Amino acid sequence: MTRRKKTDDTYHHGDLRDALLEVAAEVVAERGLQGLSIRECARRVGVSHAAPYRHFADKNALVYALAQQGFEWLAAAGRAAMHGLDDPRDRLDAYGAAYARFAFEHPVHHRIMFASEIEVPEGAEKSDAGAFDLLVEAAAAVAGPDQDPELAAVAAWALPHGLAMLVLDGRIPTEKAGTGDQVEALARRLFAMWRGPLG
Repeated sequence: MTRRKKTDDTYHHGDLRDALLEVAAEVVAERGLQGLSIRECARRVGVSHAAPYRHFADKNALVYALAQQGFEWLAAAGRAAMHGLDDPRDRLDAYGAAYARFAFEHPVHHRIMFASEIEVPEGAEKSDAGAFDLLVEAAAAVAGPDQDPELAAVAAWALPHGLAMLVLDGRIPTEKAGTGDQVEALARRLFAMWRGPLG
C-alpha cells in the first residue's frame, strides 16, 4: 500500500492517531505483535519518530488502542445486526453471526482484543465499548430469568468465538468460509444445529 507522506503539521486533530492505528494493524498482520514498533508506524505514515508519542505513550498504549477500536467496531456491528429484530433468539443469533464476521474481516483486531499480554495503560479504563453487555442482554433474554445472565453470555459466546478462531487458524476450508458472507452463513447454520440449553 502506497501512502502519501505528510509532514507532522499537515495532520488534522485525530487524523494522525487514526493513521497510526491503521498502519499498526498492517504491521501486526505482516510481522506479528512482537514485530510492531512505534518507529515503524511513524515511518510508514511519514511523520517524525517523535510524532506518534503525542497520541500513544508507548507500544502497549498503541496496542491497547487497537483493541479498543476493535471492541467499538464489534459493538457497532452487533447493534446493527440486531436492529429491528424482536425475537430474542433471532437477536442472539444475529449478534453471534456478526461476531464471527467481524473476526473474519478484522483478524488483527480480533486477536489483539483477547491477547493476554496487553496491559491497561496508566490513566485509562478497561472497556469493551459495551460489546459484552450487549451479549449478556441478548443471551439473558433467551436463557430466561432463572439462569445466570453472564454464564448464559459465555455459553452463547463460545460457539461464534470458537468458529472465528477455527476460521482464522485456517481449520475450515475457504470454500466454506472464504468470505464474510460465507462465515456469517456458516455461523447461522451452526446456531440452528446447536441450540442447546439456551433454546
